[in-house]
Amino acid sequence: MTGSARTAGSPLGLHRVLEPAGVLPQAAWRLDPDPRIWPDEVLVSVERLNLDAASFRQLHAASAGDPAVIKAAVLDIVASRGKMQNPVTGSGGMLTGVVAEVGPDSPLGLRPGDRIATLVSLSLTPLVITDGLTAWDGASEQVPCQGHAILFGRSIAAVLPDDLPVPLSLAVMDVCGAPALTHRVVSQLADRLGEVSAKGPVVAILGAAGKSGTLSAAAARRAGAGRVIGVVPDQREAAMLRAATGADGRCKLADAVVIADARDPITVAAAVQQAGGPADVTVVCVDVPGCEGGAILATAQGGTVIFFSMATSFTAAALGAEGVAADVTMLVGNGYTPGHAQLALDLIRSEPGVRAIFDARVDDHPRQADQRSGQAEQRSGQAEQRSGQAEQRSGQAEQRSGQAEQQPSHNDQLPGHADPQRRRA
Repeated sequence: MTGSARTAGSPLGLHRVLEPAGVLPQAAWRLDPDPRIWPDEVLVSVERLNLDAASFRQLHAASAGDPAVIKAAVLDIVASRGKMQNPVTGSGGMLTGVVAEVGPDSPLGLRPGDRIATLVSLSLTPLVITDGLTAWDGASEQVPCQGHAILFGRSIAAVLPDDLPVPLSLAVMDVCGAPALTHRVVSQLADRLGEVSAKGPVVAILGAAGKSGTLSAAAARRAGAGRVIGVVPDQREAAMLRAATGADGRCKLADAVVIADARDPITVAAAVQQAGGPADVTVVCVDVPGCEGGAILATAQGGTVIFFSMATSFTAAALGAEGVAADVTMLVGNGYTPGHAQLALDLIRSEPGVRAIFDARVDDHPRQADQRSGQAEQRSGQAEQRSGQAEQRSGQAEQRSGQAEQQPSHNDQLPGHADPQRRRA
């Protein structure tokens, strides 16, 4: 499908931007997903999308959990924009598929037939869906589908491992940037602290029982953290995290697990303090807005906050830190650190606690789908019941109206009473 008249395209994908002109693919409103590749591009036959957590949460909330509405929204976004980029959150996700064609100048090292995961966001990946999402239940982040996608010269992709199920690999690679950057920041700090103290840094993870949170906790431990504090929203996730063991089968992923609403800054800061804080490094892996203040207050002066959530408001983070005189370094987790996929896959293989949490979350998708579908059906049934009750009330009103018309009026029954209007006339 390589266009014979096409010369080398932009490795950044600028030649795929349709509107507005002059912006990078991620910032573009619409991309060109034409399957005829340029010499440095790769054509991928798509098998599965993984919508990022913030995007799926927004779609689910906006549709009141109706799977059919969620599916229609995703199809509309892809058809209108040539990519999967939620217009509300600005985020996308990633995909798995099989390499269909490789341009002669592609630097990615891929071959036709390779089963891969893209390690760049769907928000900048030209995409077409051809099956109408008929195989997707609309109730989970992982979306089985058929279609094609385009990788640029500067895109990133990894061949899927043979020893892990594809849904598990996709879930791991979707968040592999988080543990890699966490490992880098914590290891650098541990080296500096090691020159003056035997204690490693204190690391707090907001959303520690989630996918990125679990991997980040394990990465922090591996990088030399002296204490890992996991912050979770409820007892269920607390129990899950407390049961997760490290690579030696004894050490816990988190030394302390605290329950707090990450959107409540005072509660979060107090909980982390009581668990051994303040933190030298705080990692935010929560996919809901409003967690900036708690992360900042939980971090020691001179510490570092790493934001991995696509729900983060960086205006709120910057102005919030200024407003409380917090001398903290704030890092945006951009999803790419050299070696990030390999580190994440190594953690999922070597850390039984991480693997157990991932397996539970991936296995939960069908059950969550059934539960959400059942809730949607229940709401639909309740709506139909209310509609039927309304129709019944309407019929009863019509019946009473008909009975009133059949009865003679009071004036008709009493001949001595003339119509008041006629009498005045």
